[in-house]
Amino acid sequence: MNIIKAIPCMVLCMLIWGCKNATPVENSVVEFPVTRIISKDTIIYNEYVSDIQAYRNVEIRARLQGYLEQINVDEGALVKKGQLLFTINPEEYRAALNQAKAALNSAEAEAAALALEVERVKILVDKNVVSETELKLAKAKHDAAKARIEEGRSAYSNASIRLSHTVVRSPFDGVIDRIPFKIGSLIDEGSLLTTVSDTHDVFAYFKVSEQEYLKLKQSKTNLNNEEVELVLADGTFHKYKGKIETMEGEFDATTGTIAIRAKFPNPQTLLKHGSSGKVRMGTELKNAILVPQKSTIEIQDRTFVYLLGADKKVALKSFTPRMRFSHFYIVANGLKPGDQIIYEGIQNVREGVTIKPIPIRLDSVLASIASETNTN
Repeated sequence: MNIIKAIPCMVLCMLIWGCKNATPVENSVVEFPVTRIISKDTIIYNEYVSDIQAYRNVEIRARLQGYLEQINVDEGALVKKGQLLFTINPEEYRAALNQAKAALNSAEAEAAALALEVERVKILVDKNVVSETELKLAKAKHDAAKARIEEGRSAYSNASIRLSHTVVRSPFDGVIDRIPFKIGSLIDEGSLLTTVSDTHDVFAYFKVSEQEYLKLKQSKTNLNNEEVELVLADGTFHKYKGKIETMEGEFDATTGTIAIRAKFPNPQTLLKHGSSGKVRMGTELKNAILVPQKSTIEIQDRTFVYLLGADKKVALKSFTPRMRFSHFYIVANGLKPGDQIIYEGIQNVREGVTIKPIPIRLDSVLASIASETNTN
């Protein structure tokens, strides 16, 4: 009876022992998408925060004191060169002009009378009635009268100019900014009446670091006339491309940056003085080695890919990225064109496993990403 009960236990032990010593069945080979690294001429875009300023932005200030009599424009209005903007009460300055005119007329009349006196004294001198000294005295008085004429003309011209300043006109075509005063306000000399901005063209000022400046100079023989784009505050692109015109002559000691100025056409006056945006500049890289970011894994401070060997086994391979570009890394060193790497699904891969590669062309991936970017 005990022997019969022991038989099932013996059979079970034999089965377990046989399983342990049996040859293991190979795991099924998993499929993974694989791509070849390529090199490609690439344009890298960098964006710089910019300060947008009008081509011309001029403060309109009162050049004399008086009461604001008329405001001939409204805030935000488009104005033409020479258009009347403001009128300051002219009565006081018109009276000063009349007074200067009267003084000038008086000086001219006095000079005319003294000229006649000189002629009269000259006749008397010729007849030996009076001495030569009397003639010299008459001529001196006449010269003094002529000097008073010049003084009167200067005073008259000055009064005329001051009267003309009671009328304020636009110095060029532009847009009126805020008007802080109302009709009847007492204006002091130098008071800011408004600002006129000419925004048919705008300047975009942006700053680059010394390191970026050196890279730009190394990649571009001449930055002047380099074509750039403007990204607006809402993320859209300005309709018109601009060109770099100039840059400052020195680096800012506090920030280590240098300012560059680009000029953009603005025929619809969409851009306003004081707007913000980003200048987008492209730099061409020849034969850049591209690696998809989704194909990489970061361990501590190093970046890896799974490199496919000739035996279909994968191994971790580190490389040094130069920079990010869209959905790719540009390789500085560690990888070369033609290397095969696992394209995606790397979270399910272990080093040393054998896979079944499914080829994917990287240039088709690039075309797909470019198409999605243009669509967005």
